[in-house]
Amino acid sequence: MTFGLTIEKLLLIAVLAALIIGPERLPAAAEALGRLTRRARGWGQAAQGRLREELGPEVADVDWQRLDPRRYDPRRIVREALRAEPSVRPPVVPPVVPSAEPSTPPSAGPSVRVSAGPSCGDPADTPGDRVVGGGVSPGSPHDGGTPLG
Repeated sequence: MTFGLTIEKLLLIAVLAALIIGPERLPAAAEALGRLTRRARGWGQAAQGRLREELGPEVADVDWQRLDPRRYDPRRIVREALRAEPSVRPPVVPPVVPSAEPSTPPSAGPSVRVSAGPSCGDPADTPGDRVVGGGVSPGSPHDGGTPLG
């Protein structure tokens, strides 16, 4: 990593450092800089070794440059995805056409309690006697209701 430093910038920094530090202290400063660089390199190598040791051998084979996020171009990814043939086609579902006959028997569907009142014409019917459909009451066991017997 050069952090955007070019040869010209490095030379300018070296000349400024030589002028600021002075010719007497320059050899000692260069030696200290060399020691610091070697020590930092050793820290980096030790960290890499410890990381490889802890992660195990399966991580050693990973191509990290291929996984670099700077290599991904969202426009290219979308373009390739739009060009690619779908590997799985969605299932073809036939259209549902409503029929005049109910598709399920009355006892299999949800039940609805119908109150038969005086307007039905049969005096034997009393409110709450007739059940249309079958199964469970409007409050089903799934939402706390009780099944009809």
